[in-house]
Amino acid sequence: MFMHESRLKGEGCLVHCLAGVSRSVTLVVAYIMTVTGLGWQEVLAAVKVFRPCAGPNRGFQQQLQEFEATQAKQFREWLQKEYKDNPFNDEADLRELLAKMTKADGESVEKKACTRPGGI
Repeated sequence: MFMHESRLKGEGCLVHCLAGVSRSVTLVVAYIMTVTGLGWQEVLAAVKVFRPCAGPNRGFQQQLQEFEATQAKQFREWLQKEYKDNPFNDEADLRELLAKMTKADGESVEKKACTRPGGI
């Protein structure tokens, strides 16, 4: 996994698509799901803190849901076996961010995740 190896080396990794709204966001959400164990809606809500226009199309949302239900755990186990120790506290950091978000505006993670770009 190029993204994970880049992070372990202390390097950045640019993930992009034409608009930076759907395809690239879907890839980043899937990666974060893999390294944290969080669900797609939680991860997408956290991504939206830094990229408010993030909004995978319905097809990609369905694929993220299927990935969460059928493959994320397997990929997480493979990643842990392949790369051993993970020096990052990704899950704890994201849970803290989500708690702050919910406390600040009282809106549920699920609602945040399903809000279309621009709040539509």
